[in-house]
Amino acid sequence: MKFKVLPEPAASVESVAEMQAAVPLVPDGETSCCARLMRRTDVAAQDAAKEWLTFLRALELVEETEGQYRRLPLEADPERLRGAFRERVYLAEEVLSVLSAVEEPIGVEAVFERLEDRVPQWERLRHTDEAGVWRERVRRLLEWAVVLSLAERADGGYVAA
Repeated sequence: MKFKVLPEPAASVESVAEMQAAVPLVPDGETSCCARLMRRTDVAAQDAAKEWLTFLRALELVEETEGQYRRLPLEADPERLRGAFRERVYLAEEVLSVLSAVEEPIGVEAVFERLEDRVPQWERLRHTDEAGVWRERVRRLLEWAVVLSLAERADGGYVAA
């Protein structure tokens, strides 16, 4: 399963570990887990907390069973996070492939243009500004790649790390 939801990128892998630590070990409902994330971290809104729960699932740091979430007893190991990001986050591998295929730094707009045909048709119809929504997702993918040391910022764009 691939996850599309991406929170605003964290400052570091340690920040991801802090988010994971805010989720209870004992399964609890989404609303309670979101409230706990908001209390224990700098997440300010419930929608952002929901994004984090989903992203932590994508990174295999949290699991959801029957509408309840629990933290998995795994460390936020950078190498494992990189693998989960590549394999479980929608378009992550494709974004990284674009970076690997270019010799010069490439910007968000150029990466989006190379991947625009990968946006599912139903997603195109779902948003009034579909291109804007997906450009933002590509930006977040690139920034997460930087956080996870899969990419670097260079000359106003990004390059493979």
